[in-house]
Amino acid sequence: MNATLYKQMLQVHLKGFLNYAFGSAFYILLMFWLYPGIARNAKAIDDLVASMPAGVGKAFSLNGFGSAEAFISGEYYGLLLVLILAVVSVQVATRLMAKLVDQGSMAYLLATPTTRAKVAFTQAGVLVTGLALILAVTTAAGFLGSAWFLNGEEVNPAKFLQMNAAAFLLFFAVGGVAFLISSLSNDEKKAAGLSGAVTFGFFSLDLLGKLSDSLDWMRALSPFSLYRPGEIINGQMALTGPFLLLAGIGLAAFALAIILFRKRDLPL
Repeated sequence: MNATLYKQMLQVHLKGFLNYAFGSAFYILLMFWLYPGIARNAKAIDDLVASMPAGVGKAFSLNGFGSAEAFISGEYYGLLLVLILAVVSVQVATRLMAKLVDQGSMAYLLATPTTRAKVAFTQAGVLVTGLALILAVTTAAGFLGSAWFLNGEEVNPAKFLQMNAAAFLLFFAVGGVAFLISSLSNDEKKAAGLSGAVTFGFFSLDLLGKLSDSLDWMRALSPFSLYRPGEIINGQMALTGPFLLLAGIGLAAFALAIILFRKRDLPL
C-alpha cells in the first residue's frame, strides 16, 4: 500500500463517507425513536403482516414489530441500510478507479515511483475503510439509540454486532465486484452504470427468490442471499459459512481487480 496516496484519497473521500455515516446514524436513531410508539400497536401490525402472502414479508425483510431488534433488523437493516451502502459501493468504487482513468488523472499517479498494483491496492483500501467507517458509526448510533430511547433493554449487543458485521461483509463483497468493474473500465459513466446494474441485479435475484418457492434457486446466484439480518436477530442463522463466503467473494474480487489492472492496457 502507498501510505501517501491512501491518506490523500481518504481525505478526498472522507467528507462523503462522513455524510453517509451520519445520515445512516440519523436514520437508525429515528427508528429507535419511533419504535416505542409502534410497539403500542405491534400486535395489530404483526397481524396485518401475517395476513399478507408469505413471500411478501420474506421479500421485504418484515421481521415483526414485537421487539425493537425485530423492527430495526427488518425496517432498517433489511432495506434502507442496504440501499445506502449499495450507493456508496458503486459511487466510490467508480470514482477511485474508472474516473481517474477517464479524466487522465491515473497517468499522474502512475508517473510517481509506485506500481499499478500498489495504486489499485491502496484505492481498494480506501473503499473498505469507508464502508467500515459507515458501519462503525451506524453501530455506535444503534447502541446510543437503544440506551437513549429504550434504556438499553431491548437490544442484544452480541446479535446487534453480528448484524452489523454481516452488513459490512455483504458490501465488502459487493464493493469488491464494483471495484473489479471499475478497474477494468476506461469510462466513468459506463463503469457506474454497469456496477449499478450488477448490484441491483444481485438484489433483484434475491428479492425474486424470496417471493416464491419456485424461484428460490435465484437466490443462490446472489451474495445478498447470505445476508439475513432477521434470522441473525432471531438466532436462526449459522454465521460461519455465510461470513466466510462473503469474505471470500470480496477478497477474490479485489485480488482479481488488482491483478487485471496491473496487466491491462490503459489509455494514458
